Amino acid sequence: MKEKLLALALAGAMGLTLAACSGGTASAPSSAPSGSQESAAPAESDLAYVQGKGTLVVGITYFAPMDYKEEGSDEWIGFDADMAKAFAESLGVDVEFQEITWDYKVEELNSRAIDCVWNGMTLTDDVLAAMGTSNPYCTNYQTLVYPADRAAEFEGLTSLEGLNIAVESGSAGEDAAEALGATTVPVQAQSNALMEVSAGTSDAAVIDVLMAAEMTGEGTSYSDLVYSLNLNEAQDLPSEEYGVGFRQGSDLVDAFNTFWAEKVADGTVSDTATTYGLQDAVILD
Repeated sequence: MKEKLLALALAGAMGLTLAACSGGTASAPSSAPSGSQESAAPAESDLAYVQGKGTLVVGITYFAPMDYKEEGSDEWIGFDADMAKAFAESLGVDVEFQEITWDYKVEELNSRAIDCVWNGMTLTDDVLAAMGTSNPYCTNYQTLVYPADRAAEFEGLTSLEGLNIAVESGSAGEDAAEALGATTVPVQAQSNALMEVSAGTSDAAVIDVLMAAEMTGEGTSYSDLVYSLNLNEAQDLPSEEYGVGFRQGSDLVDAFNTFWAEKVADGTVSDTATTYGLQDAVILD
């Protein structure tokens, strides 16, 4: 009887020992910092991500001649839109254009709501710090758009003090207007800035000259608006350059730059630029 009791006691002790060892082994991984495990994993390829889902989502605003629709059509066209279609094709995926609020373009990228920003985007210091960006592909400057019947008030201005100026929020135009002393009226897109001026709710707008040349004056929807002044020169600044924005560290940047170099070499970029009147602005180096 004593021998049986001793055997049972020894078995119980061994069970407790095994249980304790088992518990210690299971808890070890949970005590390791999760960050160390994540940092050891390789970063996901953005190119593989886009190809895996089969669609390149391009963040845009309505901006002729870059991204726009002809009256009665649902198709996005323009210099940027046409080249985005060709880039998507080179990746073996479809393209989807997503209108965004310009001020939140970085958040849209980082949340993967879009895969790139391709919309006549000026490569400002803020953009360069927040995104992975392509090589520059087009030049531009900021200009002042105002009612034709008030032209005498605006021609030759060197300051915008005392004027209510419509600007796209978060844009290079907003920076220029503020630097020249304007009271800015932020709106969602440059096209909305033109609406403000046409409606008389703002004195003028500061937008990209490429849009002003396409969307104002005789034969356009804003025939009552005109533009003048190089506001980059007014600030002693060089011309701006456009680039495509991707997520920081994205391998789509290299894929784009390779694609673009090939399309410059075969004449596609030049031909597309000429179609949209951008032959003097496109960078072909």
